[in-house]
Amino acid sequence: MGGKIVVLNGSPRKNGNTSLLVEEFVKGARESGNTVTTFFLDHMNIHGCKGCFRGGKNPAIPCVQKDDMEEIYPVYKEADIVVLASPLYYWSWSGQLKTAFDRLYAIEECDPNYDNIRKESILLMAAADHDFDEILNYYHNLLNHIHWSSLGDVLAGGVMQLGDIKGHEMLTKAYELGKSINVNNPVS
Repeated sequence: MGGKIVVLNGSPRKNGNTSLLVEEFVKGARESGNTVTTFFLDHMNIHGCKGCFRGGKNPAIPCVQKDDMEEIYPVYKEADIVVLASPLYYWSWSGQLKTAFDRLYAIEECDPNYDNIRKESILLMAAADHDFDEILNYYHNLLNHIHWSSLGDVLAGGVMQLGDIKGHEMLTKAYELGKSINVNNPVS
């Protein structure tokens, strides 16, 4: 039996380098029997978190804002694994991914203790540079804070122009990471 995986693709380019990493990961994950739902965030209507602390009143639709996050919430809640995919922008992930991730806080507000749903996570990232230290520091601190565990990351450096990633070894790594996912035999 496979697991349920949700991919939050924060790339602004549907056929960009990050999206190609996502495609390879998804291909491998599906071949291993996992169910994968991918959200291409740039084509969705998602507003920034208002910090209103009024979410969580309705677990079915946890945020007071009515936008495309309503498509993401039910899939996210059911997912075993959350894949965060983004190009590297100023040593962090894209605004598209940050905006959607911030809005997941409304689900945390459903719990009286503001306890986050425990998930496993994977980071897929493409960048012109090869310096991923800052984002990895942020990512691992974030996971520690929300009590998630990392199943790994695929960081493809040196891929600035559209299509630069074609033939890159990280595409194979993304595929293999996806292929290795099995909820009965988790990635170590």
